[in-house]
Amino acid sequence: MMAPKVFRSDIAQGLRDLGVKRGDAVLLHSSLRSFGEVEQGADGVIDGFLDAVGAEGLVMAPTLTGGPQFSPENPPQLDLRTAPCWTGLIAETLRKRPGAIRSVHPTHSCAVLGGRAGELTHRHFLSPTPCGAFSPYFRLAQAGGYIAMAGCGLECCTTFHTVEELANAPYHLQMGVSFGACIGPDGQQVDTPCRLHSYHGPERDFPVMESVLLAKGSMRKGRIGASMLRLISAMELIELALDRVRFDPFYLTVYRGRGADWMAARARAQDTRLAGKLAEPG
Repeated sequence: MMAPKVFRSDIAQGLRDLGVKRGDAVLLHSSLRSFGEVEQGADGVIDGFLDAVGAEGLVMAPTLTGGPQFSPENPPQLDLRTAPCWTGLIAETLRKRPGAIRSVHPTHSCAVLGGRAGELTHRHFLSPTPCGAFSPYFRLAQAGGYIAMAGCGLECCTTFHTVEELANAPYHLQMGVSFGACIGPDGQQVDTPCRLHSYHGPERDFPVMESVLLAKGSMRKGRIGASMLRLISAMELIELALDRVRFDPFYLTVYRGRGADWMAARARAQDTRLAGKLAEPG
């Protein structure tokens, strides 16, 4: 039996049932396929979210462009007016919407629709880390906003990187500054010096926080169409995760409780690389 088609009104009502109100700010991580058939596809999902938050609210999506190829030796250079994101069709559709503002950042930009979009995206390029205290991710939390995980789990939640950056997690960032640049929405080049994410750190285990968030009442779950939707208080996620990361810097990884093992393995790998370089002919 085929699942019924999902309409924007279903999405808006499902969000209201979970507690979203007019004027709220929502960061959307999403899988369009998870909803089943949606009238107007990705645009229908975006319209449903906009209907729920109203003209006073905003909807934000991560429009990420980072990857392991970038480093201080190969800093990112991109035109944010045209550079596609790899965070799904809904995010890519939102960034192309008339009126959307994309924050200027070489790896972790966001696209925002709503009256306060400029406030959240303002000068993201000055943030010394991609998702830290001067990023749209933290600003949304400061504004009392929510994170909506639609058809994807906490493993996709970028705000956990905010936690890692606020806590200065020892595995999270590359050592040097990458002096990248972006072409911003006005066509001008903007320099973007920033410490980028390391893609050689320990495997993350962000879903470890699900039971904590549920127990504290910081996350609610419901269904919209075929999609499981998790609605999370962004600031409560940050505060609860920070409480744990301060005591165990590896709490959000599979090395929880044994971070020294990963540090020792990294030291051995560095020694091996150094020995290999010293053995190379001059």
